[in-house]
Amino acid sequence: MIMKKSPAEIEAMKEAGRISAKVLREVGARVQPGISTLELDQFAEALIRLEGGIPAFKGYGGFPGSICASINEQIVHGIPSAGVILKEGDIISIDTGAIVDGWVGDNAWTFPVGKISPEKQRLLEVTEKCMWAGLEAARPGNRLGDIGAAVQEIAEAAGYGVVREYVGHGIGRNMHEDPNVPNYGRKHTGIRLEPGMVLAIEPMINIGTHKTKQMPDGWLVVTRDGKPSAHFEKTVAITEDGPLILTTEPDHRRPV
Repeated sequence: MIMKKSPAEIEAMKEAGRISAKVLREVGARVQPGISTLELDQFAEALIRLEGGIPAFKGYGGFPGSICASINEQIVHGIPSAGVILKEGDIISIDTGAIVDGWVGDNAWTFPVGKISPEKQRLLEVTEKCMWAGLEAARPGNRLGDIGAAVQEIAEAAGYGVVREYVGHGIGRNMHEDPNVPNYGRKHTGIRLEPGMVLAIEPMINIGTHKTKQMPDGWLVVTRDGKPSAHFEKTVAITEDGPLILTTEPDHRRPV
C-alpha cells in the first residue's frame, strides 16, 4: 500500500532530509586514502546525533553501522570496519540516513578516493546522470516505469549494467515503503505517480554485468564479475510543482 504524504508531512520530512544530506556531504569530505570505513561510520553517527537525528541504518534489520560503505566492486550494504582502509584509486559508495520525529531521510553518493582512473570517473559521472534523470521523471502524471526507463536508457547507452535485484523504494515513517522503484523499465507503464508520493531513487550501475552476488555476511552485495559499481541516491517528494528533493541542505533544495 502506497502511503501518500500531505504537504505538511512532506515539510516535516525536510529535517530528516537535511541531516541526511549534511552527514553525507561531511563524510564525503573525509574520504581519503588511509582512513578506515569504521572511522567514517563513527563520524557519521556522531554528527547525526549532534544534529538532533537518530541513525536510520543502525540496527535496521540488525545492520551494525550508521553508514553503508561499499568499495569498488561492492554495490551496496558494505559493513563499516576498522580493517577496511581506503586506498588511492578506490571509489566508495556512502549510504546514510537519519530519523527525525519519526520521519526517515535516505541518500547515497559514490566518492573518489584520491585520483581515480578515467574508467571509474566515467562510471561516477554516468551514474550521477542516471540519478538526476530518474528524479526528473518523478512528476505527477508520469508512471513508475518512466523513472526506471530514464535511468536504464542512460546507463545502457554508456555500455553499463543496471542492477535488477536491488531497487529504490517509497519512504516515510519507514525506511522502505511501497512502491519499489526499479532502475529499469518501460516508459508509460506501471502505477501512475501522484502528488504526495515520496520516493528514494537510487541507481546502482555496474561497469560490467548487471548480475550480483550476495556475500556470506548476509549484507554486502558485489558485482558478479568483480568490476566496479557506483550508487547515487536522493529522497524526492512528488508535488504538484514537480519533484522536490528532500535530502539536501536548504540552500540547495529545489525542484529538479
